[in-house]
Amino acid sequence: MLFIPMVGYSADYIEGEHYTKVNEQASIKAEVREYFSFYCPHCMKFEPFMDEVKKTLPENVNFELNHVDFLRQASPKIQHMLSKAVVVAQQLDMEKKLTGALFNYIQVQRAIITSEKDIRNIFVLNGADGDKFDKLMTSFSVKSKANLMKKNQDYFSKKGALTGVPTIMVNGQYRINPQALDKKDFVGDYNKLIAYLLTLK
Repeated sequence: MLFIPMVGYSADYIEGEHYTKVNEQASIKAEVREYFSFYCPHCMKFEPFMDEVKKTLPENVNFELNHVDFLRQASPKIQHMLSKAVVVAQQLDMEKKLTGALFNYIQVQRAIITSEKDIRNIFVLNGADGDKFDKLMTSFSVKSKANLMKKNQDYFSKKGALTGVPTIMVNGQYRINPQALDKKDFVGDYNKLIAYLLTLK
């Protein structure tokens, strides 16, 4: 069924205008990856929209959050700590609630994260188990996935494909250029473009 509605889309989207090819090799698994930062106000506003995008993705397509560490509002060390926190939230099966709490703490309350203890307190106040948080933050799986976020970020930054956030990439090959999409039906057009890009090789 995925391929049937795509026929009408191919003529609507132009490489270099609606999307940019940023890599020759595709990701091993089909994915839509959002590069974001808790220090980015627009990323916070973007989240409800991305929730709608996720609902339209085929079951075989992964949605991946990729926190970055290059914003100036905090040190790379603190930002990488937040990357680990994203993975912990996912492993606790509390991603939406806990990432929302981090956005609220930084963007709404205008509070400053100075240590892992601050992140732990935010998680515990929002229902997470403190002991599980401690164990996960030092676990190999969490460290590995956070390091992979950093690796992805550095790879596309060096290629000039990742210069700000939020940025959405499909299959590690195509970056969406949202400024070129239909303003009257932005969500619909965005979803159609993602669906189209998922069919490309």
